[in-house]
Amino acid sequence: MNALLWAVIILAWLFFGYKVYGRFIERRLVEPDDNRPTPAHTRYDGVDFSPAKTSLLFGHHFSSIAGAGPIVGPLIGVMYFGWLAASIWIALGSIFIGAVHDYLALMVSVRNGGNSIADVAQLTLGKKSKVIFAIFLWLALVLVVAIFGVITAKTFISQPSIVVPTFGLIIIAMFFGYLVYRKGVNVVVGTILSLVLLGILLWLGNLVPIVLPDTVLGMTNMTFWFWVLMIYALFASVLPVWFLLQPRDYLSTWMLFIGLFLGYLGLILAHPTINAPAVISFTSDKGPLWPMLFVLIACSSVSGFHSLVAGGTTSKQLDKESKGRLIGYGGMVTESVLGILVVCIAASALIWDPSAAQSQFGYQYLMGEGGGPIVAFANGYGKMVSSIPGITLIAGIFIGMLMLNAFVITTLDTSTRLARFLIGELSGFKGIGNRWIATIITILFAAYMGASGSYNVIWPVFGAANQLVAALALIVVSSYMVGIRKPRIYTVIPAIFMLLTTVAALIYQMFGFFDTGNYTLGILSVILIVLAVFIAFEARDVLLFIKAEKFKLIKETT
Repeated sequence: MNALLWAVIILAWLFFGYKVYGRFIERRLVEPDDNRPTPAHTRYDGVDFSPAKTSLLFGHHFSSIAGAGPIVGPLIGVMYFGWLAASIWIALGSIFIGAVHDYLALMVSVRNGGNSIADVAQLTLGKKSKVIFAIFLWLALVLVVAIFGVITAKTFISQPSIVVPTFGLIIIAMFFGYLVYRKGVNVVVGTILSLVLLGILLWLGNLVPIVLPDTVLGMTNMTFWFWVLMIYALFASVLPVWFLLQPRDYLSTWMLFIGLFLGYLGLILAHPTINAPAVISFTSDKGPLWPMLFVLIACSSVSGFHSLVAGGTTSKQLDKESKGRLIGYGGMVTESVLGILVVCIAASALIWDPSAAQSQFGYQYLMGEGGGPIVAFANGYGKMVSSIPGITLIAGIFIGMLMLNAFVITTLDTSTRLARFLIGELSGFKGIGNRWIATIITILFAAYMGASGSYNVIWPVFGAANQLVAALALIVVSSYMVGIRKPRIYTVIPAIFMLLTTVAALIYQMFGFFDTGNYTLGILSVILIVLAVFIAFEARDVLLFIKAEKFKLIKETT
């Protein structure tokens, strides 16, 4: 089958889903009212609560939820289960589960003063559920900060030419934020100026790659970069959102949009034939197709991390309720557009070779000894866009790596800010002192996990934990829908599916961990299963469709 034809079919479905089902969910469950002030206005503080221009907020939200997930997940999914199963899960999961999850997590937070989904859990399920859920979310965020810090540090070493544009973008973003929000410069003018400056930085990065010696200040070069990133995350997560977070993420999104445009243009010009199998097997080294495919491919379909961003930073910056669908639902669909491009690259640009023989474009080789999913994506992307006149293979690989790294670093400091919010909600003290204390606590835990390598112990179960967050967030949203007398079926069915899928995946992994003597991960899997069962028990009346009249009526606030 031709990869271009398949991409057109899926993209048409995603567009239809956003316009029709997204609009249906908006009208049926949310009923946005622009006369109702959002927390960005009612709780304005100029640091975390600040109304954002729609384009900038979309950029922040999308670049924060994207990260490496929509690239790594589809690559692994295609490799183990085939391009057809991966594509169908992305197409259906994003429209009926992921986008609904993201949009409603955003709007429920907006209707409750910008508080997190964990805080809303207290309103719907009780204080015990809130505390347990919040602690679990905080630990997950600390793990994200640690692993993304390590990934970025390794990328700086393997691709020294991206160091200058990565840090230079931070300075450009602050300049852009100052011009737009304090000097009233038009967003379009500011965008053009910033992209020109970024282009100069890309040129400088290639001209002057930052190659560190093996040892810096008594540390390995990887450890040195990791600590630089931790210090950056510390300060970036307490700066006003209009000054760095919004503009940096907005400009990063432009980098992805340019990368997406070039990727699909390359797909159009090359229109390659899919050489990977449509369906490989209903079981693999990763386990059975259900539930493991639905855990391996997360961000392109549904991801619990998205609810943390939606109900954390994004809800505090939403200017008008009517913009929620574009940002929440639309951001998820846009991520699926990236996921489908990755599926096409994996299935057609890379060469399917089960023998994993050493080859520049060999799928199995690149995913293994050749460097892993990030290297596989960069080489496949480079090959695809090299069909565009004027773009060489080396340039294409560089663009692919730059796209990925820009989003990894945005997720790094957004996760740090989200972890700070959770500590504030748990402690009840949200003053300026707590802002620094909560951030330092988060950074110290993340730095220990990253520097010691202890994150490697937990990381194998993170995929299931992330999807468990999605299931629990959908349960909380469903409880909230019952409380405001809205139909719950559109969230309860996805919640039950994700809960059963996640628990099944954890049970499968648990037996594997115990069989191989990995008792730490085995016990962790048991803890996660208990957490899922506890929340499901607390919300049993919601999940069993008990009549809404028996529930306490929730009064929405801002």
